[in-house]
Amino acid sequence: MARGRAATYDDQRSLILQRAAELFARSGYVATSMNQVAEACGFSKPTLYHYFRDKDALLASICDEHVLRLHAMASEVLAAPLPPRQMLRELITRILEEYADAQHAHRVLTEDVRFLGAADQARILGREREVVAAFAQVVAAIRPDLHAAALDKPLTMLLFGMINWMFTWLRPGGELTHATMAPLVADLFIGGLAAVHPAPETLTT
Repeated sequence: MARGRAATYDDQRSLILQRAAELFARSGYVATSMNQVAEACGFSKPTLYHYFRDKDALLASICDEHVLRLHAMASEVLAAPLPPRQMLRELITRILEEYADAQHAHRVLTEDVRFLGAADQARILGREREVVAAFAQVVAAIRPDLHAAALDKPLTMLLFGMINWMFTWLRPGGELTHATMAPLVADLFIGGLAAVHPAPETLTT
């Protein structure tokens, strides 16, 4: 009979992902060894390999789990009976909440996904595109004319440009937090969205 997983398996796996994300975010994926990950977790290297076959699998799992949480969040908000502007505000608030609780994983996803193999990259980037599409869908609902001008997705990418790189300047423990920034980002983007006027040529192409 095959031996089942230990009761602590999921907790230990989560610990490994958390510690590895911290190391990758601080030192870089390439410069971090599996020995360092094992040491940070208080495990032997053979124990670490019981959970992840190699460093690539560890990186893929960090990216996968982070983007799956974002995807689940976006799907949940889209399913809520909210008017479009409130829905967009909720999406912005919720994604910044996710980033606040997973700053290391977000940095790894942003900077290190390029080190993955083609199949892993395609899967993870595909899920990221689905998250962006969820935001763009709400932008289009707010401004159908921007969708007609094919500007809903570019404007959504500008929004992600604001929030995806916040980790480069928003310091943990500082006066500003993801929670305090969320309404500011929402006000700035939603208010600015109302001021966008497509050029006449974009409406006719």
